[in-house]
Amino acid sequence: MSTQTHPQTHLQTSLQASSPTGTALPALQGRDLVWGATRGGAPIVRGVSLTVRAGATVGLIGPNGSGKSSLMRLLAGVTQPQSGEVLLGGQPMQRLTRRQIAHQLALVSQMADTQDAITVQDAVELGRTPWLSALQTWSARDDAIVEQALADVGMAEKKGRVWNTLSGGERQRVHIARALAQQTSVLLLDEPGNHLDIHHQLALGQLIHRLPGTKVMAIHDLNQARHCDWLAVMQQGRLVCEGAPDDVLQADLLEQVFEVRLRVLTDPEDGARVLRFLPL
Repeated sequence: MSTQTHPQTHLQTSLQASSPTGTALPALQGRDLVWGATRGGAPIVRGVSLTVRAGATVGLIGPNGSGKSSLMRLLAGVTQPQSGEVLLGGQPMQRLTRRQIAHQLALVSQMADTQDAITVQDAVELGRTPWLSALQTWSARDDAIVEQALADVGMAEKKGRVWNTLSGGERQRVHIARALAQQTSVLLLDEPGNHLDIHHQLALGQLIHRLPGTKVMAIHDLNQARHCDWLAVMQQGRLVCEGAPDDVLQADLLEQVFEVRLRVLTDPEDGARVLRFLPL
């Protein structure tokens, strides 16, 4: 992971010291990404560089409007940067075909929807599309992959339901199942717990952390963020600091970026640390 500095970042020295090192090729890398413009003319994503090592679970955190979702779409190749580049497995993404990208990377976005009268199973089967061709037609293996993805998100019993009869939380779980069925080495999730009740948020969190491969999640829940391997903090379109969760989730950073006070509590049942947030 690289450490990007910023004039207001208070953790520059300590985060740089704790940054993982190694010679393995990064799974995903954004270099000096710039995209979009606000009403005032400033870019929505402002020169962001982020390196994601293979096998890591990275949490992208920041307040609303900080550019997290826009950065996720850039990293997924859905949006093209105005400047800078994204590398997937060391290859510039702009040189890869959509099928080549889809073999390596899947995205679960916040608001994906359809007006088509498709079933839950139809939607999840779309995750297998990048792997099908005239020479590689649908097989029993694809059936098994789809069934497992539906079971993983607790939607196996609802596979015959029509899309427009689902609740927001059920649709979110189907989107995640579709991405799981795609079986990529890199999984991007933009607010994966959005619309989910607390039971399914907890189940999803456990599932994500069990999955092999590289995961990047934009998340609001900072207690959930503590379980990531690495955190990257966005503020006003910039990546202001990154590091291990215990290094990043400090009182002065949270006051500066999120405008909250932090109290760290200990659960007497299992000794787990719990973050509590108070207004300034």
